[in-house]
Formats: sequence, structure tokens, C-alpha cells
Amino acid sequence: QVQLVESGGGLVQAGGSLRLSCAASGSIFSINAMGWYRQAPGKQRELVATISSGGIPTYVDSVKGRFTISRDNAKNTVYLQMNSLKREDTAAYYCNANGVRTSAWLVRNYWGQGTQVTVSS
Repeated sequence: QVQLVESGGGLVQAGGSLRLSCAASGSIFSINAMGWYRQAPGKQRELVATISSGGIPTYVDSVKGRFTISRDNAKNTVYLQMNSLKREDTAAYYCNANGVRTSAWLVRNYWGQGTQVTVSS
């Protein structure tokens, strides 16, 4: 019943910018942390950034100073602003919602379908 829908991916040149969005829909009471992961072909999924329900962000070292994660709790939406993109940022990006409460008894984690980001030089 809960779905995470991502948008904003695409093809950009090195040094360019993209803004990813991920909106959670369904009968949702609350969401704990939200985050963004990425996975390149032949590699494991990597945590890129997280943001707590109170708005505290964390980042993997490789994107610090270039990416900014934010969220709008009223819209159940998380964003990832990506600036100064590099070729090594090329990957499928997935959003995650941790601790999604849909009833008094059910709390689960959900994943988006992924959106492709390709950076050329």
C-alpha cells in the first residue's frame, strides 16, 4: 500500500546539478529516517545520505560539500540536491524510508524503484 516514487534523474555533464525527489504515498502516520542510496553496475548498494525525522543529515565522505539532503515531513518527501557532479556519481539512486508507521501495530521499511543518474565528461 505504501509506495515511494522517485523523480529528477537524468543525464548531465560533469560539474552540473540535479535535484532528486522521493515522495511516499499511502496511509502513513509517520516516518523515522529517510535516505538515499546508489548502486552502480557490478557494485554493492552504497549509502549516500540520511536525514532524521528531526532534520539531522549525514553524508558519505565522497559527497560532502556537494550534496544536500532535505525533507518535508508534511509531504512525506525527501530531496537530494546534487551539485558539482562527477563521473563517479553515475549510478541508480534509490530512496529509503525507515520506520514507516501505517497503523498502531505495523512499522516497516520501504524502497523506491530507483532513478538513473548519468554524468558525462
